[in-house]
Amino acid sequence: MSPRTKKIASDESLPRSADVVIIGGGIVGAATAYYLARRGLSVALLEKGYIGCEQSSRNWGWCRQQNRDMREMPLSVLSMRLWDGLADEIGQDLGFRRTGLLYASDDDKQLAEWEKWQEVARLFDVETRMLSAREAAETFPETKRKWRGGIHAARDGKAEPALAAPVLAEGARAHGATIHQQCAAYALDVTNGAVSGVHTEKGFIAADAVLCAAGAWASAFCHTLGVRFPQASVRQTALRSRPAPNVGEVLYTPDCALTRRLDGSYTMTISGKATLEVTPQSLRYAKPFMPMFIKRLRAVQVGVGKSFFVGPESVSSWWSAKERRFSDIRVLDPDPDPKFIAAILANVRASFPALADIEVDEAWGAYVDSTPDAVPVISPIEGIGGYYLAAGCSGHGFGVGPGIGFLAAELIANDKPSVDPHPYRLSRWSDGTRIEVGAL
Repeated sequence: MSPRTKKIASDESLPRSADVVIIGGGIVGAATAYYLARRGLSVALLEKGYIGCEQSSRNWGWCRQQNRDMREMPLSVLSMRLWDGLADEIGQDLGFRRTGLLYASDDDKQLAEWEKWQEVARLFDVETRMLSAREAAETFPETKRKWRGGIHAARDGKAEPALAAPVLAEGARAHGATIHQQCAAYALDVTNGAVSGVHTEKGFIAADAVLCAAGAWASAFCHTLGVRFPQASVRQTALRSRPAPNVGEVLYTPDCALTRRLDGSYTMTISGKATLEVTPQSLRYAKPFMPMFIKRLRAVQVGVGKSFFVGPESVSSWWSAKERRFSDIRVLDPDPDPKFIAAILANVRASFPALADIEVDEAWGAYVDSTPDAVPVISPIEGIGGYYLAAGCSGHGFGVGPGIGFLAAELIANDKPSVDPHPYRLSRWSDGTRIEVGAL
């Protein structure tokens, strides 16, 4: 079941030209459209399904700096500052609240890692502190585990996945951008080594710059241009409860992660548990992903599913007509795993007595597009002038989405970047850089 998302209207006609065409209407594409349109550039935002229909509406809604990889910290800090102002700028609520994040653990090794991360917190002036065993127990009932400690990240928080991308897109339209849903892009025109336009199922748009922000579809689109982008999609399951007693706003334990929504329901899942489905694309990029696979071996299951035969990484993409390659599947909507749903419910009910009667409203599957180092790509593409990529957010894209969009807009507009884009360059997999696997 696809999660319920705020629906917005499309513009009736495709523009003949635009300064920038953005492929992908998730939070990254919508945020980039917003920040480019605010600069006065003409922008066409293309989405083969509807705005926010894939991972941007299927995530936990966390907006955090806590435990981020050092390379992502500048983006995280920037994003939190941007989140603060978006509702007032656009005039609509995105559900962003600095509620704080609370973590608890009974694993001394994990606590030691969190303690070490306090050094990063001090470098970036992040307000966070370790919790004693007693303090953790005051927040989290000791029903399944006896806590050894935890973390309180007081200035982190959450936003509403059902609202964020659509509201950003509407904010972009208020500044002149056009929005085109049910409108897949399938090819670029490249003239003398530079982008000159985009072919879509509804017609051609001339453009001097194109951003691919296509999430799980980004590597497949890049492949049509001979661009190598190592990306693998990891399948996850989450659910949304019916409105329930308030046990906290944003909570993490080894058994479950909970985010309270505006209507009093909870998004619930189990952190770190996912399935890496073997696909032709994952086999193509098996070598760069091997260090991550080894590091996450205990958390990630491996199997063959429908994605081998259908979807952006599948064998079917090899022989699909190019006009249909990205439009045959309007919404990538994998089935949720029934066993995983049962495990989530069992863990939540056992961990929080107040939620013993909690009921499921909806459940969904999702594909999280990941890179070999779990750090996004935000980069111009060498050899194709005017072509940019912002993808591979590795499960972090919602919280840092505004920052990714802001940086992508700066690169496209040739402005001075607010953060150093070097760690996010696509060429790090081909220029001899030693790849370090980042934090989840």
